[in-house]
Amino acid sequence: MTEKLLISLTVNGERHDDLVVESRHTLVDVLRHRLGLTGTHVGCEHGVCGACTVLLDGAPARACLIFAAQAEGQEIRTVESLAESGEMNDLQRAFSAHHGLQCGFCTPGFLMLAEGFLAERPDATRAEIREVVSANLCRCTGYQTIVDAIEDCARGRRREVGEPR
Repeated sequence: MTEKLLISLTVNGERHDDLVVESRHTLVDVLRHRLGLTGTHVGCEHGVCGACTVLLDGAPARACLIFAAQAEGQEIRTVESLAESGEMNDLQRAFSAHHGLQCGFCTPGFLMLAEGFLAERPDATRAEIREVVSANLCRCTGYQTIVDAIEDCARGRRREVGEPR
């Protein structure tokens, strides 16, 4: 019999108290099946593909590799946190404008990876963006449009704060 744990998680700014989970449940399991946040996708379940990428305290993390209990006390953000009042944020708009998605399965992971990366490195070079996106797998595209979208979003965010391109 698997041990049951009582945990509290803060996801997308909302506190979820008194969650009873099995000790073996991963964060992606709880996000999808307990909290109904199905934007975080389950791909390889080995931390290789990146489809399950979320932000933990602002840093990209693979939700399939983290037990839900390990995430207690951290701020968790999923792809659902990007849209404001039902409107896409700038990164989502850039992905759409640059056709940075194909089937869409990997897109949430790329969006969260990029969101965390751009928060840390708003002045990232194209080469740095390429390096970062190489951590996630996409079977439908050559990554070019994803890099274009992230680069465009970074440029737009720098303009908003008055920094040079």
